Amino acid sequence: MILKYKPKRTGPSEYFKKYLASLSGYYGLLLFVSLLTGCSDPAIQKLEGAAQGTTYHISYWSELSVNNKDIEASIISEFNFIDKTLSNYRPDSVIEIFNSVENTESQEVGKEIVALVRVAQVVHQASKGCYDLTIKPLFELWGFRGDKLTIPDDTAIIKALSQIGMGKLEIVDETHLGKNQSNLKVDLSSIAQGYSVGRISDILEKNGINNYLVEIGGELKTRGHKPDSKVWRIAVERPLPGEQVMQKIISMPEELPLSIMTSGTYRHYFDDKGHRYSHILDARTGRPVSHDLVSVTVIHENPTIADAWSTALLCLGSKDGIAVANVEKIAALFIVQQDKELIEFRSDPLSTLDILTIH
Repeated sequence: MILKYKPKRTGPSEYFKKYLASLSGYYGLLLFVSLLTGCSDPAIQKLEGAAQGTTYHISYWSELSVNNKDIEASIISEFNFIDKTLSNYRPDSVIEIFNSVENTESQEVGKEIVALVRVAQVVHQASKGCYDLTIKPLFELWGFRGDKLTIPDDTAIIKALSQIGMGKLEIVDETHLGKNQSNLKVDLSSIAQGYSVGRISDILEKNGINNYLVEIGGELKTRGHKPDSKVWRIAVERPLPGEQVMQKIISMPEELPLSIMTSGTYRHYFDDKGHRYSHILDARTGRPVSHDLVSVTVIHENPTIADAWSTALLCLGSKDGIAVANVEKIAALFIVQQDKELIEFRSDPLSTLDILTIH
């Protein structure tokens, strides 16, 4: 049986456009497929549905007796908490309330958001400013929050750039953030889904479950193996518009938890007068990236870190991205499109990673 992990989609249609808009600055929506041979085995518990404006699929099993109803209730509760905390498409979320308050006073946002900002600060610096959580004004300027492209002039871009900058976002303490510029706004869409994968995985592990696959909107984490002792196998989509064909199959290791996060330029874009505008915006220039790197897959034990890095490396392009990945010891698969040909490159850490098989 093949269980297709669909691109990040919403449940209610009224949220779909809003959620895609909130993702549009960063996420490449890639199709992940879990090859669950023997998935009809009743020992595998499956949970799936809509959450956070997208879909989720969770498969797990345990040799010990567990309360599946309690686990499902805990997962749903966690999804609701994360949505209320991190979602940029909800005006009543903690992060959007923070964005709406235009002053430089300290605001309580909770330990979850502060922790994400800490991760983002590291990736921002290592990516030479290409990755930036405060890029929200640029999303809106280019129209990627809606369904119509607006190509801004240089003056408008310069104005938007004056409103962003990770250096203007201050961590006050473990639960408070402050703005050094009152109109600063934070968008967590490039990191929140990886964080959510990690939180749901934690719930399973706290319930004694050491064999699972958690997928949310195409981002995923696995641990252990299937009941028949076969490994979890994940297929990464061929990164071309209109295609849903497997590019690579990754056999996940049993020895440790591992996450796979992918960003790409080929899902969200606008075509205008023969020119394609990617939804991946470079925070340094205020413009969509124009290089030939179409997909980056990051493999890391921490799904939050993997999520942020997949976006940052895609923003940098293949040459700079590979160089940074090597320095930061990030295992990453880069796919470049030259004409109709797809060319793959691997960072050094991925090339030396012998705990999984990519074929």
